Amino acid sequence: MNVPTQEAFTMANVPEAPEDPLYRLMREYRQDTNEKKIDLGIGAYRDEHGKPWVLPVVKKAEALLQTPEFNHEYLPIRGLDSFLAAAQRLMLGNDSPAIHENRVSSMQTVSGTGAVHLGATFISRFCRGTERPKAFISDPTWPNHYQIFSQSEFDVQYYPYYLVESQKIDIKAMIRCLEEAPSKSLVVLQGCAHNPTGLDPSQEEWRQIADVMAEKGHFPFFDNAYQGFASGDLTQDSWACRYFIGRGFECCVAQSFAKNLGMYGERVGAFHYICSPSPDASHVADRISSQLAILQRAHISNPPAYGAHIASRVLNDPKLFSQWQHELGIMSGRLTKVREEIRSKLEGRETPGSWAFLSTQIGMFSYTGLSKNQVRLLKSKWHIYMVSSLLLYAVDTS
Repeated sequence: MNVPTQEAFTMANVPEAPEDPLYRLMREYRQDTNEKKIDLGIGAYRDEHGKPWVLPVVKKAEALLQTPEFNHEYLPIRGLDSFLAAAQRLMLGNDSPAIHENRVSSMQTVSGTGAVHLGATFISRFCRGTERPKAFISDPTWPNHYQIFSQSEFDVQYYPYYLVESQKIDIKAMIRCLEEAPSKSLVVLQGCAHNPTGLDPSQEEWRQIADVMAEKGHFPFFDNAYQGFASGDLTQDSWACRYFIGRGFECCVAQSFAKNLGMYGERVGAFHYICSPSPDASHVADRISSQLAILQRAHISNPPAYGAHIASRVLNDPKLFSQWQHELGIMSGRLTKVREEIRSKLEGRETPGSWAFLSTQIGMFSYTGLSKNQVRLLKSKWHIYMVSSLLLYAVDTS
């Protein structure tokens, strides 16, 4: 028998890729046998005992699903219609002209990551000129932003966002960068509870950002993974997105329910493309939906059903929705309390440095300013696990 000659298909020369830093940290934490170990790595809410908290409203919604009629059939390519309609209203508002004018194309996705990826793939395919499209992401940002947009064939660049010295947003440098960026660039904006700095622009600063983006013709790509975790108010945390849409921007939104419903493993998300107002906008939205469906079919065929059914119940049942709002307030309020307690304890021990940022930053993340050596020491000596991009999550401070 002849030995096949497949030199063109051999994988012998494939280099080993580095392990994802966050998931490496998770693995190291799980392998650590120390009883006092603390996980400050993965972005998941923990209760006062450091344990996962399944929201009571999620348990109630799950119980309501357990009827003889419930099944595990495939969803349509675009996902669960009742979930998508409710997700649109949650992000854009019940009275959104974009929704009522049928200018929104939505697709259920594999959480926020899937939404960002679907959006990046779609825009790269249909907004390509003679050069690679440019995407600007904040410095610093969620590490996966770079990977997703670069793998979607964008030329990824950074805009300044955080001033280490003052521990504040560098809004002047950000505006200057957007002014100097090539016209019609894509700009990734985190709508609330910025990851990893915990610092959001003020409403006036959002207006300044919108002004320069309108002048330059930039495309806003909102990543809203933490709605409800910045202020505790779902409407307030969607203000930036609604403001841009209200000004007539064509834009898109990646939406996740992993954090605010505490359903991390169910991977519930949505991608929304909002067409700017025009007589033909609803037809454009229909064509966009058809192309998104083609991409979705090739990538995942159709999205997971179970988590979407739970989310749909919570979003569409007035009593469950009210309970969810209350539980979001509990989580966001506790995050604020923990920040204040950590700051108080550090200042009470006269720990060198300024710790005021702990109570001025918001959401699940805190940019601590610790060096990589200090982070390594915390892990090796005290079994405290945090990524070198320096995040803090809600933990028991007692």
